[in-house]
Amino acid sequence: MAQPSAVLGAPLDAPGPHARWDLVREQLAATGTVLVHGRMPGWLPPPGTGPGRLGELLGRDWQRYQAMDRPRMRERLLASRLLLRYTAAAAIGSAPELVDLAYQSAGRPYVRGCDQIDVSLSHTEETMVVGITRRGRIGVDVERADRRLAGTGSERQACTPYELRLLDAAGPEARNDVLVRMWTLKEAYSKALGQGLRFRFTEFGFEPLAVGARLTRPDGTTADHGAWTFGTFGVGEYVVSAAVHDTGFGELTDLSVDTVLDDGLLDALLGEG
Repeated sequence: MAQPSAVLGAPLDAPGPHARWDLVREQLAATGTVLVHGRMPGWLPPPGTGPGRLGELLGRDWQRYQAMDRPRMRERLLASRLLLRYTAAAAIGSAPELVDLAYQSAGRPYVRGCDQIDVSLSHTEETMVVGITRRGRIGVDVERADRRLAGTGSERQACTPYELRLLDAAGPEARNDVLVRMWTLKEAYSKALGQGLRFRFTEFGFEPLAVGARLTRPDGTTADHGAWTFGTFGVGEYVVSAAVHDTGFGELTDLSVDTVLDDGLLDALLGEG
């Protein structure tokens, strides 16, 4: 089997807008992929921030934010999009308010005008995770490590026959831990494919390894020959998984915005003639 096409490092901590973005750029340059995690309270603007500034920070998400009537949902949208914007800005050497986030039909985010990078976002409770790659496609997912899945019927709804055998072999004490890891891997892989939860989890499986995981068919045979890289990490009381697909088109070492955008598009985005 070919060697993994990307190296997944542990998620970097971004407690707020003044995080160590140089570390994000360094890891992206070294491995082609970076994962970042943050907590919602640290990513909420100071109280009293006016609608003009919020609209500037949220861009095309501003209308969606205004339409929400539940404060907690608005805070989650605001914090998660700011983490995504700041991380993407660090990756391409731009200002966060100049990062133009848009969404595909399935709700998958992307940075308009910068197709040299791919982004993914996941959040649960107050924990948020962003993944960025310059190698192809990426998907990330985060769940509580103690989320109860074993014994709830999730095994039959989300596992292949081979995965069920792996769960049985893990024993009752480790069964839920293994199942949570498999679940986050499946969600990350589905997001990287652009399918989200519409992709049937019983059609593909994973064998967790000491480092990463192996993508399998329902019978346990290998379903990938090196194009995919998977990783699972512990972040406090949460489990984070990522899936990266190397498209094989090479990579850019310089992702600064004035390099990855053509001059005309850059001028348009910056409002210049």
